[in-house]
Amino acid sequence: MDVAGKVRHPGVVSLPSGARVIDAIKEAGGVRPGAKTDTLNLARHVVDGEQILVGVNATPAPTGPPTDASGASGPVAPGSPIDLNSATATQLDQLPGVGPVLAQRIVTYRTEHGGFRSVDELRQVSGIGDAKYADIKSLVRI
Repeated sequence: MDVAGKVRHPGVVSLPSGARVIDAIKEAGGVRPGAKTDTLNLARHVVDGEQILVGVNATPAPTGPPTDASGASGPVAPGSPIDLNSATATQLDQLPGVGPVLAQRIVTYRTEHGGFRSVDELRQVSGIGDAKYADIKSLVRI
């Protein structure tokens, strides 16, 4: 994963399975003086390939949705697929047929299973049947 922002040694770090955001920050040399981590969930399990931004606001990435200082996706542009491994419950709530309760179930499933490995894995989330999956599968990505 890529640890960027106000850390002593920004860059790509390798972590064992089950690692958390705090582990990624430690591997990057820790937080620089004055940097705030209060917008990050330091206990969240990290997902391979994600970027963790510490103490800075992100700029929109040309190949995907913008991210905020927590590493979670920001507002999704119309037509842009939502990343299942970084979207907030609020963003997932934007999907057709997904309300706040189901959005939270998706986030909980992601946290408990260390992230999604495929879009098809959404079918494992309680409340997502074949019809709902068919409605949202083209609107999400990994």
